[in-house]
Amino acid sequence: MTHISAGIDAGSGAVKVAVMRTDGDTEETVIAKESARIRRREVAKVVDEVFEAAVAAADVDEIHYIATTGEGADFPFATGHFYGMTTHARGALYLDPRARAVLDVGALHTRAVAMDARGRVLDYKMTSQCASGSGQFLENIARYLGVSHDEIGALSLEAKKPEKVSSICAVLAETDVINMVSRGITTQDILRGVHESMADRFVRLLRSLQFDGPAFVSGGLASDVGLLSALRDGLAKKAGPVAVSIEVVTHADAIFAGAIGAALCGGFRYRKLGQGGVAWAAAQV
Repeated sequence: MTHISAGIDAGSGAVKVAVMRTDGDTEETVIAKESARIRRREVAKVVDEVFEAAVAAADVDEIHYIATTGEGADFPFATGHFYGMTTHARGALYLDPRARAVLDVGALHTRAVAMDARGRVLDYKMTSQCASGSGQFLENIARYLGVSHDEIGALSLEAKKPEKVSSICAVLAETDVINMVSRGITTQDILRGVHESMADRFVRLLRSLQFDGPAFVSGGLASDVGLLSALRDGLAKKAGPVAVSIEVVTHADAIFAGAIGAALCGGFRYRKLGQGGVAWAAAQV
C-alpha cells in the first residue's frame, strides 16, 4: 500500500515542511521539501504558504496524514502532533542511520537528544533560557558585523586568533563583541570566538548524555561550517583524564530533520494504528 504523509516543523525562526511517500512498510522517500523564514510574519500564514509550496512540488492528489511538530500543535488542518525530540530523532536517523544523538540548534534554544537505533528518545538536555547558544544570537552578531548568514561559516574558518565572548548572557555577550570591534579584533576572529563559545555549551550538553554513535547536528545552523569545526575541536579536547570521542555528522537536509521525522511518525501512525483518513485532497484547494 502506498500512502503520503506530510510533516510540518514550525520553529521559532522558520517553518519547514517535508512530504513523504511510503511504499509498503519500509520504503520511505522524501518527495518534496520547502522552508521559509518567519521574519515577524504570522506563523499560521507562513505555514500555509510553505505547505502549499511543498504539496505543489510533491505533485500529489491527496495526503493521508499531516503531522506537526515544534510550535505547530494548534493548526486546524493537522491530523496529529508529535514532540520535537521524537521527530528530530527520527529525522536524524532517516538522514544518517548511524546517528545516536541529535544536537538541534534552533533560533532560540539548543537541545541534545540521545536515542536508540529505532529513534526512541533515551535522554535529553537543553540550554538555559538565555539565547547566547542559539541561532538568533549568532544572527544578531553577524548583523552587527555586517556579515550575511551565508558568510559566517567561511569567515570563521579564516580566523587566526579567536577571542571568545566572556559571558553566557546574550546581552552581555553582544557587549563583548562591540568591545572587540572597538579594539580592532578582526571579524574572522570574532566569529570564530563566538562559535567556540557556543560550541563549549554544546559540548557540555552532548557529554552529559550517554550514547554510542555519531551526534547529528540539525536545525538552522547545521550548515554553518565554522560552528561545526568549533564543535568538533571542542569535542576533541579532553574532559578530565579521559577524552570523550564523539563524531559530529550532519546532512544537506538537516534543517528538515524535524519535518521529516514528523512525516515519518505520521506515516507510521496512519499505517500501523489505522488513524487518519485523507487529511488533504486536491479538491479542497
